[in-house]
Amino acid sequence: MRISVSHTTTYTYDAPVSAALQELRLTPRPLGQRVERWDIRLTGGHKEVGFVDHHGNIVDLITVEPGATEMSVTCEGVVVTEDNGGVATSIPGTAPLWLYTRSTELTEAGPGVAALVREVSGDESSDRVATMHLLCAAVSSKVSYEPGWTDSATAAEDAIAAGRGVCQDHAHVFVSAARSLGVPARYVSGYLVTDPSAVVDQASHAWAEVWIDALGWVGFDVSNGVCPDDRYIRVAAGLDYSEASPVTGIRFGEANEAMHVNLQVQQ
Repeated sequence: MRISVSHTTTYTYDAPVSAALQELRLTPRPLGQRVERWDIRLTGGHKEVGFVDHHGNIVDLITVEPGATEMSVTCEGVVVTEDNGGVATSIPGTAPLWLYTRSTELTEAGPGVAALVREVSGDESSDRVATMHLLCAAVSSKVSYEPGWTDSATAAEDAIAAGRGVCQDHAHVFVSAARSLGVPARYVSGYLVTDPSAVVDQASHAWAEVWIDALGWVGFDVSNGVCPDDRYIRVAAGLDYSEASPVTGIRFGEANEAMHVNLQVQQ
């Protein structure tokens, strides 16, 4: 599928900003997908350096112009994707496989995750792929998709306790449970071409990938109950949201910030 993306994030401040530094993980790698064109434009800021992190993500480090009251980041491009049944081409990062079995603050397993693990680990005859499909369904049944109840700091256990969340929470819960089962797992951010029945957040989409020895990394989108196909553009991956977020950063000064996102993803 040939997919076009136009994604603008605008930050406005109620007072001039003395200094701000942001990391952008907004550029898809040409692995398992072909990037025909991809441009990033900045208004009110400029790029300092670009690099590839240990997960294999393309990262741009940008600074906001001193005294700015508005800064925007616009990504526009075209990516050609393939349906590989959820199997993702390996990203050539330097992170070892064992790193993806480590829990983080957002994926720390507690009683809620332990209950999910018990629910899907009873059938010893199931292979790992089958168990992951069972886990995908179990997470969906325990955490309904309802925007507005969680945020970027919500941990997997908190989402289970609330019984609701968004794609980010689904991915965190799935990753936490998979790691509890001894399966390497990672959080993935990207874009999804939607139809009226699909679930996707305003800014971008999130799902999870697990390592299957015979296949490599295999994706599971809990929010839509599918393995990613050619409707998905894979952009970044990490141990959790904080390492695959499209934009992260730090700001100095007392200005309050407001963010507006305009996203169009279409075939």
